[in-house]
Amino acid sequence: MSTTKLHYTTPGLDEADAIRVIDLLQSRLHATNDLHLTLKHVHWNVVGPQFIAVHEMIDPQVEAVRAMADDLAERIATLGGAPRGTPGALVAERSWDDYSIGRASTQDHLEALDVVYRGVVTSYRENIDELEKLDPVTQDLLIGQTEKLELFHWFVRAHLEDASGRLRTDQ
Repeated sequence: MSTTKLHYTTPGLDEADAIRVIDLLQSRLHATNDLHLTLKHVHWNVVGPQFIAVHEMIDPQVEAVRAMADDLAERIATLGGAPRGTPGALVAERSWDDYSIGRASTQDHLEALDVVYRGVVTSYRENIDELEKLDPVTQDLLIGQTEKLELFHWFVRAHLEDASGRLRTDQ
């Protein structure tokens, strides 16, 4: 059961649908806030022979994912909701475990990021499917963000792939 309260909603979207869309957006907001913090953590804690390549690859992802979070929060507000962006709300409402790797090799972090991106992209795609009938405007927002997330996931996976196309994380 949702606890979302509406102040109003956008014309053409009924209240029950608006509440469901806001709840979906809130889950994506938590995911992107968590992801950009995790990416920054990796940026600070990665070590090893490929350090500079991974260190420099991560920062543009951090900035893009932060911008995604802002767009999600503004869409929640546009639909009459109140985005919850505090660390406490994120931790209390998320359905995944905290990123557990500290200072570690590039391969360790990239393998862990592969798992993180798999989860984020999968949940985005599930929400896109549900939004098809609920709100195509919000669906379009998530589709655009998914394209960027999949690109960033590919950047990570390219470091994990061998010459035959097999990923180290599929072993």
